[in-house]
Order: sequence, then structure tokens, then C-alpha cells
Amino acid sequence: MHAIAAFAGLPIESHDALVDVELPMPDHGPRDLLIRVEAVSVNPVDVKVRVNRSTPDRARVLGYDGAGVVEAVGAEVEGFAPGDEVWWAGDLKRAGSNAEFQAVDHRIVAHKPTTWTFAQAAALPLTALTALETFGDHLRLDATSTGTLLMVGGAGGVGSIAIQLAKATTDVRVLATASREASSTWVREMGADAVVDHRDLVAGVLAEAPEGVEYVFSAYTPGNIASYAKIGTPFGHVVVIDDGAEDIAPLKSKSMSLHWEFMFTRAFHQAKDMHRQGEMLAQVAHLADRGEIRSTATEFLDGFTAASLREAHRRVESTSVIGKVVVHR
Repeated sequence: MHAIAAFAGLPIESHDALVDVELPMPDHGPRDLLIRVEAVSVNPVDVKVRVNRSTPDRARVLGYDGAGVVEAVGAEVEGFAPGDEVWWAGDLKRAGSNAEFQAVDHRIVAHKPTTWTFAQAAALPLTALTALETFGDHLRLDATSTGTLLMVGGAGGVGSIAIQLAKATTDVRVLATASREASSTWVREMGADAVVDHRDLVAGVLAEAPEGVEYVFSAYTPGNIASYAKIGTPFGHVVVIDDGAEDIAPLKSKSMSLHWEFMFTRAFHQAKDMHRQGEMLAQVAHLADRGEIRSTATEFLDGFTAASLREAHRRVESTSVIGKVVVHR
């Protein structure tokens, strides 16, 4: 089968950063779906894994978002059949979606929104799961929850869907950070109640929420912990999805809690509730088909080739992307 692979941690300007290869068809186990991949999107984790490659003699197929069609099902699989259109976010320990076919544990897969194209669907799985795990596993938010949520990095992939899901599944007020006119417009379109310039975070948040915010969802944390301590309410919560949480001591005087959210945890550790990811994706698909959320795909690259994936990585590395970059057949 055709695939796009990384061999070494080369800069994306290098032609060899991602290359077209031919690989054997993936083996699919009793719990797996064998899926023909129709579209993928690129996340910061793709870039991180690529640049940290240290085994140049071994192909690594990246890709942690996908939408496609089921080709075959394992003996222990229930709820799926060949021909089903599905979406998923994958597993760090297994080959990714940047290939013609991928084997995925059916517990982390769901039927994609029927009203969306494969390209529209491929933008969401990783980011939607990150948002729903944040709201459910860490913040314990539900339809009756109130208060104020600050989304730091509102125009990014996670921020774009987190704003929508917060408005669709809770009653919290959502503030989102943005600085450029285009990104400010985007987060308002996603449903943010107010936009805060991240370059003056404390003043901006307190102008909108003088008593502080109960919840901080941080997609960009370096240098921000002290600011979160200033804008957070006593016994408030900070959820971090990047690697930038430095000294957390400023949170102590308010008894604020810091949570790590890592979307790959359930699959990485084969958690007993691994099936929850499939359930969450089914929930998101239901919201999508009811028109309560929209795809966060904003840039589409046609052609499932190394050249297209290199361009997608380049755009994500620029950090100026609003929403998600999708590569489709």
C-alpha cells in the first residue's frame, strides 16, 4: 500500500522530511477495523513526533486524525461492517493515518457525521476528544454547568471545536484569546461570548470577568501560569494540553487545580474505558448532523502525497493557521 513516512527529524523544508513509500498492508487484530483512509488532518503532535525522530532507518507513518471507509472487521468487533464511513484519532503506539489503509481499534472509532464530507470530518477527532475529555474527565462540566471558561488559543484546532462544544453541551460563558482580526472573527463565529487579546491576558480577562474565571483551558501555557493564578477564582481549574506548564506554585494560594489532558492516554494504556472515545466521537457526530457544530477545517490540500503532507506540516509549523489543515484524496 502507499503511505507517507518520516525517517529522521528533518526540517520540513527538506524533501526527505516526509516521503512516499510502499509498505505491507497492516495486520488487523480481532478488535480492529481495517480502514481505507480518505482524508487526514495535521496536528501539532504530528510535527512533534516528526522532528523528534531518531531512527532514520525505520519508517514511521504519522497521522492522528482520519476519516475513511471500513474495509474489514476483526472477529471481536461489533457495531461496524465493511462499507461504513467512520472517523477516529488513532493511537501513538501504532502506525498512523498517513497511509492508504490503517488498522484501528474499533473502541476508538465511530461512524462519521452523515452530513459531512470525509475532509470536513477528518479535521475533528483528536481535537474534539481533547475538548470532551477536558470537559467531562477533568472539569466535570455538563448541561447544567455555569460559570466562565477561558479558552487560551481560541483560533487553533482545539480551541475552535472546544468553544463550539462548550456552547453546545454546557451553559458556561466562553472567553477566547485571539490577537489578529481574522482570528478574533473566527472565534466569534465559533461561538465565543467575548474575545481577549492574549498579549494582555490578565487585563483583558478581568475586563470581561471582573470576579475571575472558574475554568482555564490552555492550549498555550509557557509564561502563563502566574496569569492564570491572577484571573482564576478560588478552587478554580486549569487544564493544560501542551508541555509548557512551568512552576505551578502561583496556583496554591487559591487552591487551584492543574490537570493534564492527553488525548492518547486511553489507547496508550489500554484503559478499561477505552470505548469512551468511540462514544464521544458518536456524540460529536450527532451534534454535527443536527447542525449544532461545524467543521473546523479551513485549509484543504488535494492529493494524498508526501508533497501535500509536507505542505500541511509547514502550515501547522507556521503557527498562523486558523482552524485545521486537511489533506484528502
